[in-house]
Amino acid sequence: MQRILIIGATSTIAQAVAKLYAQSGAQLFLVGRNSEKLAQISQDLMVRGATTADIFACDLADKTKHEEILHAANKILGDMDIALIAHGTLPEQKECENSIEQTMQELEVNFLSVVSLLTLLANNFEKQARGCIAVISSVAGDRGRQSNYVYGAAKGGLTVFLGGLRNRLSKVGVHVLTIKPGFVITPMTQEFKKGLLWAQPESVARVIVSAIEKRKNVVYVPWFWRWIMFIIRNIPENVFKRMSL
Repeated sequence: MQRILIIGATSTIAQAVAKLYAQSGAQLFLVGRNSEKLAQISQDLMVRGATTADIFACDLADKTKHEEILHAANKILGDMDIALIAHGTLPEQKECENSIEQTMQELEVNFLSVVSLLTLLANNFEKQARGCIAVISSVAGDRGRQSNYVYGAAKGGLTVFLGGLRNRLSKVGVHVLTIKPGFVITPMTQEFKKGLLWAQPESVARVIVSAIEKRKNVVYVPWFWRWIMFIIRNIPENVFKRMSL
């Protein structure tokens, strides 16, 4: 039986991942901001086969709560097999451009709060010398683009942080997975026009579970985003400046 902490458990992708683990009888500890929604998700996961699905409600942007989260998770789960961090926001770029406060808030939620959680989790996993820390970053962090560079900066910083963490924790047998989704159909993206590059959260979840099992370092979801971003990263800067991306 796997013991799994999911932070940002009310997100669509996190729910899809939790359902897959519930089917195999996992013991789950779910963290998110909305206690009512967490309770509904917990009940659903128990029906699907989870051994337990305990919940902890808090604002994940409040870093003073992070030690409390970890303490509660350790009390319920004991040693963890997997910790998945899936919380974040998708800001309006124009709003950030017009507001220092909004920009700082988005960097706080999408980068600094995750770093806070990862620092605590890394020390916890390092002590037990096993397990997996999986974190949802984004293809947006591969290169700054005018359409979403505040979000991209947060995810780019997170990707670099995870790379260093992976290098550190690999010495003690702890696996760190960086997950880079492209366009995913979720409530956060409901206003976007959909096309062939868009993925369903269920298919993303299957890739995440497989990548954890195979101890992959970085996974692009769907797979073709690896090559899309390879091309985008290698466009010369003088050309890139003239493009509307």
